[in-house]
Amino acid sequence: MKDKSTAEIKSELKEAFSRDIKAVVFTGGEPTIRKDLISNVAFAKELGYELIQVQTNGRMFASKKFTNSIVEAGMTEFSPALNGHIPELHDYLSQVPGAWKQTVAGIKNVREYPDIRIMTNTVMVKPNYRVAKHIAELLVKLGVNQYQLAFVHPAGRAWTDFDSLVPFISMAAPYIHLGLQVGIDAGITTMAEAIPFCHMKDYEKQVSELCIPPADVYESGFKTREWEKWRKTEGKWKGESCKPCKFYQVCEGPWKEYVERRGSSEFTPVPGKPVTESELLE
Repeated sequence: MKDKSTAEIKSELKEAFSRDIKAVVFTGGEPTIRKDLISNVAFAKELGYELIQVQTNGRMFASKKFTNSIVEAGMTEFSPALNGHIPELHDYLSQVPGAWKQTVAGIKNVREYPDIRIMTNTVMVKPNYRVAKHIAELLVKLGVNQYQLAFVHPAGRAWTDFDSLVPFISMAAPYIHLGLQVGIDAGITTMAEAIPFCHMKDYEKQVSELCIPPADVYESGFKTREWEKWRKTEGKWKGESCKPCKFYQVCEGPWKEYVERRGSSEFTPVPGKPVTESELLE
């Protein structure tokens, strides 16, 4: 798949801003490998974007010079991925020796800029879900503003290596709850993504899908102005068996690929009066 040119990115930034969109996320792949990232961030700031987030593996931010440059350019939110509480685990999952050290250094460097919001994402897979609590403890220690524990989307490598990477949701959820509780106790925002409400008892308010804003997605070869609709109609699964659940109207369900490989027997309707989104967000 061909990467977008700088001109294409700037054109899309202009087009989105013309529709009164004021927030942009630079993601990938890995956006920091592009030599034009800082100039694109600066261009977004020049246009008037109010929120400019960079989703990244965080390794380039181990450089204080790079960190200062992108902050000066206009980055307002930093969203690195930390998938292990120790170097051996994170480096194994990233397949890059030294990656953990660089990502942790990057978080520390960005933390020197108190106005930058740090929002981490940790993908929960077989090798790390049992230590979700320890990962959360590290994130709190590093001073992040928010962290998300995201159940792996069985696509790409996770589809090819499904049996070695994708845990059962029913087995992973209790450990993820422990990880969420660390942040709750510390008074910071915590979320879990792609885990249906039937496996989020007592942590329903931490379901991230409740808070994901409407978004346009501009990928090379793919564009949608209705990401939320795509997730609900194309990306996720909800079956007839889910309809009696009190969370049916607010739940997106698991990723479709998960059900394709594992079936739907793990997902049991929760009895009770239908719950609304506004009730959960109170």
